[in-house]
Amino acid sequence: MERTITTAQAIKRWNQFAESFTENYDEQGDLHHQVLLNPAIFSLIEEVEGRNFLDAGCGEGYLSRMLAQKGAIVTAVDYSQKMLEIARDRTQNEKNIQYRYGNCENLDFLIKEVFDCIIANMVLQDLENYKAAIREMYRLLKPNGIFIFSILHPCFVTPNSGWIRNEQLDQQFWKVQRYFYEGVYDQKLPLDADEKIVFYHRTLTSYMKAIIQAGFKVEEVIEPMPSKEMLSRYPQFKEDLHCADFIVFKLRK
Repeated sequence: MERTITTAQAIKRWNQFAESFTENYDEQGDLHHQVLLNPAIFSLIEEVEGRNFLDAGCGEGYLSRMLAQKGAIVTAVDYSQKMLEIARDRTQNEKNIQYRYGNCENLDFLIKEVFDCIIANMVLQDLENYKAAIREMYRLLKPNGIFIFSILHPCFVTPNSGWIRNEQLDQQFWKVQRYFYEGVYDQKLPLDADEKIVFYHRTLTSYMKAIIQAGFKVEEVIEPMPSKEMLSRYPQFKEDLHCADFIVFKLRK
């Protein structure tokens, strides 16, 4: 029987593990954000200074702070009250960030067509109703506004995926299983917890259909890979040259 976990249950787990999940974050997030996601996301952003941004699913707020430091006016929402507490504690001097509690599946407290750019950084995979969230981003964007979102790459990061290593042969392979399964599965974090943070897996086809049905046009897609500079600083990311961990979309309303 397939597992079902509601968004409300997922929120409870995020509140429970918010501190441990973000304890290694700095002002650029964790290493995967710094090496892979941030360069991709910022390469897709157009004008920043004086523009209205929505950080949809802001977590502990690192991306909101980066945007505000570049001159953006940021509304940051998250469905985890504990994450918002951490975000407010870590945001000391930024007057251009407004943190608000909200589930990206339904942000009806925000009026339509107010944002120039919306970013959902590693968020849609945490939502039970990702289609509603994509439609909500369309509603909130100004005409011609852009929606940038990153997710775990659904073609490679699947339930039961992971490395297969043979040190004697000096070989390693990335295993993909259950790609066409759509539903919830556990993260590997926290390692010692009975109830872990969960992901919702969908196929690439499902994401593309939801994007098109919401009315968006796809302008660009990036599968982030580490730059030579980042590889020289963090050689452990050579593994990320074998397959893409993430995929980032730039959509136009």
